[in-house]
Amino acid sequence: MAWGSGKWSLGRALKGLVSQPEITDETWDQLEESLLGADFGPDVTEELLESTRAEIDRIGSTNPADVQGIVRERIEEKLAQFDPTLDLSARPAVMLVVGVNGVGKTTTIGKLAQFVNRAGRSVVVAAADTFRAAAVEQLTTWADRAGVPIVTPDEPGQDPASVAYQAVNKAITEGIDIVIIDTAGRLHTKSGLMDELSKIRRVVEKLTPVSEVLLVLDATTGQNGVLQAEAFLEHAGVTGLVLTKTDGSAKGGFVLRVQHSTGVPLKLMGEGEGIDDLTGFQATAFAHALTS
Repeated sequence: MAWGSGKWSLGRALKGLVSQPEITDETWDQLEESLLGADFGPDVTEELLESTRAEIDRIGSTNPADVQGIVRERIEEKLAQFDPTLDLSARPAVMLVVGVNGVGKTTTIGKLAQFVNRAGRSVVVAAADTFRAAAVEQLTTWADRAGVPIVTPDEPGQDPASVAYQAVNKAITEGIDIVIIDTAGRLHTKSGLMDELSKIRRVVEKLTPVSEVLLVLDATTGQNGVLQAEAFLEHAGVTGLVLTKTDGSAKGGFVLRVQHSTGVPLKLMGEGEGIDDLTGFQATAFAHALTS
């Protein structure tokens, strides 16, 4: 996880603080600037700043190195308040994957199929993004890479809900463990497309409940990521976040902002372009990478 690989890095900023001889008022100003620069947002930044200062005062430290350690602990504590476990206990367990165009949703679905397949679960993918012909082709390529079957539209422009229904029905009939349903890369401002997403869920749940609704977010998105999460939470009942493009971003703070504003946990992280480059989220590892 290379959060420090961008032009700006919270870790580098914290190391700059550590190099100072002692904690001063300037230390706190620099920490505030660093947290805002990492896209934590004003509310989370203020909370982290206040709790870090309070702990420094409590232990009576003048060592800037303690600031870095306490910030890391506080970030981890905030992230650990949310359960990152995927709910895959149902048979079949249906996962609906949502997100706007350009965030890496199709790639993520391929990696997710590989991720659960590697864990010994059988998988079928549903290409329900029927608005974009290229999406079906791309998803078919990723399903082939993961070695899992895919249900595609019988004809161009087929009702997305019917494709999803066919995939879930296939899973029930053939005893497949998990269904991963792709959806259109709908803009969160397009209410008609959000209605279509709700329809997919209603149709699927005639057969079985949806276990997870995973919202894919680009790690470089920043404030738009918060807005997207809130909109999808309202319309799609998002249960977890998948963060992509973490290998080239230094702005990981918005993960806390999204969780802070929505209560939705981060469950998976994509760190590269390979089929195996998807991992379960770990608060300790994330907090350490972000602050190192």
